[in-house]
Formats: sequence, structure tokens, C-alpha cells
Amino acid sequence: MWVKANKFLIKLAHQITNHMLKRLFAAIKVEPDDQFLEIFDDLKIRLDDEMIRWVDEKNIHITLKFFGEIPDDDIDGICDVFENVAQRHNPFIVPLRDIGIFGSSYNPRVVWFGMEKCPEIDSLAGDVLKSLIPISYSPDGQKFRAHLTVGRIKFLKNRTWFQEVINNFKGIFIQKLLVEEFHLFDSKLRPQGPLYSKIESFRLGS
Repeated sequence: MWVKANKFLIKLAHQITNHMLKRLFAAIKVEPDDQFLEIFDDLKIRLDDEMIRWVDEKNIHITLKFFGEIPDDDIDGICDVFENVAQRHNPFIVPLRDIGIFGSSYNPRVVWFGMEKCPEIDSLAGDVLKSLIPISYSPDGQKFRAHLTVGRIKFLKNRTWFQEVINNFKGIFIQKLLVEEFHLFDSKLRPQGPLYSKIESFRLGS
């Protein structure tokens, strides 16, 4: 009887702990324009036979900081930090350009859309990471690499064709993105894909 009761209490404690944690990340939301969607659709059509999980267009973003699971109690402190960060940066435009992969050509893992060199976005991301250190969220080896994840590769039937398609999109101009704010998101993982919910938005220059 005591063993069963003990197991129940342990299970209950795990449930309570999990309920109090949120899987968070800070990011710039990307609203794809017509040209972005045309390029994205063309890419998906050409690679339709491959096992790639494409990111839903409404979920496309530029990650500034991935937290993982953190306690609810830390959210207010993170938001205070981000409010201060946002005040130190003005809105800017970043040209989205190029398509590439993470991983080797033999074992690619991610398809990404890139962007032209933009000091403003590098400065914002650096400020986000640096400003979180005093509240005990160190970068932990994370280094900002500006990109938009658009597809996660599960399996490729034809690596040669895949690489040929990616090469055909090299250097392509995708969209000019006006960045006026960034957000703190809660991410819930589901079999059909993640569900992102905005917790708070931070207006640049405000």
C-alpha cells in the first residue's frame, strides 16, 4: 500500500512540476509576403517526394534565444529584461536572401532561408543574450546565427536531386523584412506540429 501511495505522490509531483514549466523562446515573427510564399511553395513542390516536415508559414520566425523549459515564475523577469532591450534598438529592415542547409551534404538536417549581413539584427540578438546573464540565463554556448528554419529533413530518397534543388535557389532574394518588434513565445509540442503562443511583445524603440 505504501509503495503504491509513494508512486502516486511521485507521479503527482511530476505532473505539477510539468504544469509549472513552459517551453519558451524569443523570436522575430516573419510575415511572409507573396514572393516569399511563391519561392517556398516552389521549393516544396520540387521536393515533394522527400520526407521533409515543412514549417507552417504562420510559424516562421527568426530565433533570438531558445530557453527550453523554464518555470512560470521566471517569465516576469525575462519580460522586464526584454522591455529594456527593446528600448535600446530602433526598427530596421533586413533583406531575406539565400536558401541552404544545416548538416553535411550527405546528411542534411534542416532547410533554412538566410539573410543579408545586417548589423542591426546581430546587435539585437547579442543584447538579448547578454542582458539575460544577470538573471541567470547564460548563453550556454548558444551563438546567434541569423536564419529562418523552413524544413526539417526526416529522410531523403535522392540526395543528388535534393542538393541540385537547393543549389538552384542559392543567392535568391526572398523578401525585405521590417523588424519593429520581437516576442516571447510559448511552444507546445504536438504530433501534428508545434503550437506557438505569444506571451508578450516588445516594441523596438518604445
